[in-house]
Amino acid sequence: MSDLSICDFATASCLESEESFCKFITANDSGVNKSHQAGILISKTAMHMIFGEKPEGITPTKRTVNITWNNDIKTESVFTWYPSKKELRITGFGRDFPYKKPEQIGSLFVLTKQNIENYSAFFLETETEIEKFLANFEISPTETNRPIKDSNTRLKEYITKNYSSFSGELPTSEVMASLAEDIENELFDHKEKIITDPDKKLIDWTSVEYALFRELENAKYLQKVKVGFNSIEEFLALSLTVSNSRKARAGKSLEHHLASIFKGNDLSFTAQARTEENKRPDFIFPSQEDYHDFNFPENKLVSLAAKTTCKDRWRQVLNEANRLRNGNKYLCTLQQGISPTQLAEMEAEKVILVVPKPYISTYPSEFQSKIMSIHSFVEMVRKLQE
Repeated sequence: MSDLSICDFATASCLESEESFCKFITANDSGVNKSHQAGILISKTAMHMIFGEKPEGITPTKRTVNITWNNDIKTESVFTWYPSKKELRITGFGRDFPYKKPEQIGSLFVLTKQNIENYSAFFLETETEIEKFLANFEISPTETNRPIKDSNTRLKEYITKNYSSFSGELPTSEVMASLAEDIENELFDHKEKIITDPDKKLIDWTSVEYALFRELENAKYLQKVKVGFNSIEEFLALSLTVSNSRKARAGKSLEHHLASIFKGNDLSFTAQARTEENKRPDFIFPSQEDYHDFNFPENKLVSLAAKTTCKDRWRQVLNEANRLRNGNKYLCTLQQGISPTQLAEMEAEKVILVVPKPYISTYPSEFQSKIMSIHSFVEMVRKLQE
């Protein structure tokens, strides 16, 4: 079965099922961190999908269900609610279960409910699969670990009220990111967090942007979908337009929000700087001009790449800046968890991950101290520029 078909099956299952949920597989899920409880941890937001009503009592509640994994393996597995830890977990995978292993860390896990007794589960392992699935439902990596149709009611009401009559061309990715930042700042009034907690700011801005884009996309295309199409070709043309629009915006979203954080912290930088052989790292600190000035100290130069997911593509950052080839290369991502093998390869190549602080705990414990938060990266650059 091809990688593409797994993504397609997972998408179809979500659309056809009663409820669906997705999350990134973390080090705790794989057993790498030797957590006390075994199995895949499921957010409490999926309680209705797992148990219906929240179980009563102080002892663990269990129920056995049938799960089909990647349209292939079938198991009788167990959903367990641990009230003392307030945790939901899936256990009971059977012997030689092929998907619970360290290499799965960072894979996107999708769980769908066909009925009270039967579920399906999928592991999307490559960046192509993961990004396609997220684009299919127009959700951000920051909107995982929850039911796929979940939304922030206050935010949804605001966006519906202000943007449901939208009918023009979709804004550029830069304008979309800026609109999302303005909405988040207005609704939740924590502008100071761009300095005090840029990690949370990045997560919140990204989530708002995806919600905003969904509303604008619905306003622009939903009526056409309801009316219908005169031909398969007409349907495919619109589908391709929507898909390309989603991918183009998502690919630049992280970069735009990082630029706003750096500006808000008064850091000097050049976005999409040109280095040797017309290479284009996402950010050079303090500037492209300083990078090309060989009188400028090399130890005060920093290169940062921005990739929403980076399970496979992290090697692309290795040769983006020749002057810094032998030094540290920084890579900011919203990826939640990467396998120990890949992290060891990154360390050998002097690639340092920069990850929103709440996501660092999803990585294998022996690597967590080597991962920088957004705040710690900002502080490092600030000291270099003082």
